[in-house]
Amino acid sequence: MQNLTIQATVDFNEVFSTKHGAIYQSDAENCWYIDFAGKLARFDYRNILKLKKAVYQIDIEDLLLNGANSPDLEILFICACDHCYVLSLVQIIALKELLQGTFVMLELNHIIQDRLYRLIG
Repeated sequence: MQNLTIQATVDFNEVFSTKHGAIYQSDAENCWYIDFAGKLARFDYRNILKLKKAVYQIDIEDLLLNGANSPDLEILFICACDHCYVLSLVQIIALKELLQGTFVMLELNHIIQDRLYRLIG
């Protein structure tokens, strides 16, 4: 019997990072990796958009001002995704900042690519 060693290498590029986490893009796998809250989670583009929508729908101001009787934890579960997050309000703010920065960088990249192709073409 022959022993086979399979070495899985994931090649990804950092899209955006903060001191709380980072988001990477893998062109080879056509997916995204989010390094946040102590775990590295893999998302496809559709699910990262769902995560963004879920984070943006949390009314942080309301939770801070009117949440005296409620816990300061939120559970983010994305339908059709294997990952969920149990986050404090501070972590939610940090994740929102990470997602905002990521989508700004993606838009900036799109604008730059568009301008370069216009100059060349």
